Amino acid sequence: MVRTLIAAVLTAAVCPAWAQDTRTVTEPVIPRSCTVLPAKLKASGKAIPSADEDKQDTARIQAALDACPAGRAVELKAEGGQNAFLTGPIQLRAGVVLLVDGGVTLFGSRNPRDYDLSPGSCGTVTEKGHGCKPMIAANQVKGAGIMGDGTIDGRGGAKLIGQNVSWWDLAQEAKVKNLSQNCPRILVATKADDFTLYRIRLEDSPNFHVSYSGGNGFTAWGVIVDTGKEGRNTDGIDPGNSTNVTITHCFIRAGDDNVAIKAGAGAPTMHMTISHNHFYYGHGMSIGSETDGGASAIRVTDLSIDGADNGIRIKSNSSRGGLVEDIVYEDVCIRDTRNPIYMDSNYSYRGTATDKLPQFTGIVLRNVRVDGPGKITLDGFDDKHKLGMTWDNVYFSDPAVQKIAAVHAELRFGPGAVNLLPRGDDVKIIGSGGNTKPNACEGKFVPLPRPGEKR
Repeated sequence: MVRTLIAAVLTAAVCPAWAQDTRTVTEPVIPRSCTVLPAKLKASGKAIPSADEDKQDTARIQAALDACPAGRAVELKAEGGQNAFLTGPIQLRAGVVLLVDGGVTLFGSRNPRDYDLSPGSCGTVTEKGHGCKPMIAANQVKGAGIMGDGTIDGRGGAKLIGQNVSWWDLAQEAKVKNLSQNCPRILVATKADDFTLYRIRLEDSPNFHVSYSGGNGFTAWGVIVDTGKEGRNTDGIDPGNSTNVTITHCFIRAGDDNVAIKAGAGAPTMHMTISHNHFYYGHGMSIGSETDGGASAIRVTDLSIDGADNGIRIKSNSSRGGLVEDIVYEDVCIRDTRNPIYMDSNYSYRGTATDKLPQFTGIVLRNVRVDGPGKITLDGFDDKHKLGMTWDNVYFSDPAVQKIAAVHAELRFGPGAVNLLPRGDDVKIIGSGGNTKPNACEGKFVPLPRPGEKR
């Protein structure tokens, strides 16, 4: 594997107006290895032989991570036809990178007992939920990361050992019963400053693929998330209660939000740049549903959304709402998406509080194009918590096929043209826009790269 890569300056760094991540972010460089671990298992497609399910590599991977000095990597490498590793929960260490070589797959264990937070808690459906350790944890470790052209496969659709259900079956059961599933996430990074994901491919997580919270400095560059539609709650990348976040040059299709920025009670959620990404099926570019901690200074630019349930979405409700402001979406191309623009102040949730009221204001759509039919939802909470948006060169290829639901909204049009006129109760439109050309979307919609394919 090539160990050093030419650094390229992130567009956001070249154009400071877009640099809502206050760092100067450049393309990561893979560090030298401190240890090379050879594979001892052989995968056939997305499976390993059932006889190998008890041959875990957890202990030797963890030992290598524990012994590796900061600034180096633990490398997982194919050898002699063996190309797979199998692990239960592991913990990353400060300054150490887990490097998964191209052609190598790191599989998550299918045994729920490996992930138990308390005896028997994982692999169940309960009222409370949150009964599983993640596959990979990064707790209060600065400068850690996961890199490489290999794959980490959570096997969310595979049957669990000792049970005739998959992780995803449990998630569906929880939905039907209005309960909570206990399924692990691939990566949970908590208070892990300066964390980096680079080029890694993440597949079929039992729950969220990546959860990052409480940190300062997170970069996901060139990451691929590829998960089946049937995987409920399999969000792609979810940063929350953090600052200085960049997600760039990524390809994401998932069973839930492609990216969901969380803003629950805790540290501020702010200074985030989401740039040069491609989303496929999933629930879109989301903020929420937790917004009671506030979200601000977020920039989304050069994004394609193709065939998703939702496009640009901000969601919350009166049990977890708060102020969402200074959010700009620019150069966004959306096609064949059920809800291209979805501002939802009454998002469904099992919570009961009614004193955390959502307010979305200072939301800017600039150079946004929507192709194909859909529903536009512009839902302010009430007349004192109106939705405040600016539409600047927002173009619909066929405005007549758009359904509109709008209430409690103040919309400012211009200076670019807008060719859709939302109407609804307590909806005010200021301005009319000019004659700007529709955003150019030619070449924006590209296939999701296959394993081993050049990106």
